[in-house]
Amino acid sequence: MNKQMSAQMNKQASAIDSLLAGLIDYAGLYPPAALDMRSAVRNYLSYVQSKHASMLGRFVVDLNRLPELGEIVGDSICDLRLSIVAPPIMKWADLPRFLDDSLSIESIEFKTHQPSEIGQIDKLIPAGILTYFEVPLSLTEPETIDSIGAIASAGACVKLRTGGVVAEAFPTSAAIAGMLKTLTDRRLPFKATAGLHHPIRSSHPFTYAPDSPAGTMHGFLNLFLTATLLYFGGSVDEAEQLLDEENPKALSISSDAVAWRSFRWTADQLRTVREEFAISFGSCSFEEPIRDLEALGWLL
Repeated sequence: MNKQMSAQMNKQASAIDSLLAGLIDYAGLYPPAALDMRSAVRNYLSYVQSKHASMLGRFVVDLNRLPELGEIVGDSICDLRLSIVAPPIMKWADLPRFLDDSLSIESIEFKTHQPSEIGQIDKLIPAGILTYFEVPLSLTEPETIDSIGAIASAGACVKLRTGGVVAEAFPTSAAIAGMLKTLTDRRLPFKATAGLHHPIRSSHPFTYAPDSPAGTMHGFLNLFLTATLLYFGGSVDEAEQLLDEENPKALSISSDAVAWRSFRWTADQLRTVREEFAISFGSCSFEEPIRDLEALGWLL
């Protein structure tokens, strides 16, 4: 976790502030928003100055679009906190030449999960940059277990895809709970991406198109509180139940703690989980999660 986020969390933060600090990596360039570069950058820079800037994480951009980003922001590019998405096919040995020291690159997200490549790639990344490798959520596939082992050995992090623009892209709560338990046992940090626009599990359109199909989407609070539950000893069954929770009234949020059923997590506990385990999630919308939190009365 970067120093700026850590500082955000340590200013006598309330429980909900500790849970939300730096939580959202802005991915406005990606579906379903799929904004052009200029619009996405303009949004990000406005969010930096907004009331809820403490929730903002990194600007997510494909590696091959860095020149385009540089053309738009000019010398101010060094002011952007970046998470770079590396393509699934590239000459990994050429990676260092893309990593300009003037860029504030905080993390790199790789679309490969091949165990043979993970260690090789991680050795190319400069110190201080988090590396994420996206793995399938199916623990029944031997390659997934091998990939997790390789990521752990490299001291890297896991990226989990929790949704998409079609119903089939959303994994089951059981699959997520099982994966989070595996990562918890290894104390292997992760970030999530896709389908997490809303704090509580609920039904919504998958895209912004007028004729978009709708379906149940995982809630980002469900996900990150589930990570907290498992981190402090909860069971997989309890984790699955929390992921399936659709009633906001089942959660109790005060300045001192966030609670669900008999579980209660303090600001210090939530800060620990965010710093050491559940790092962030990528969302093509920063405003939608905030509007929902405000409507629930959990964000002033």
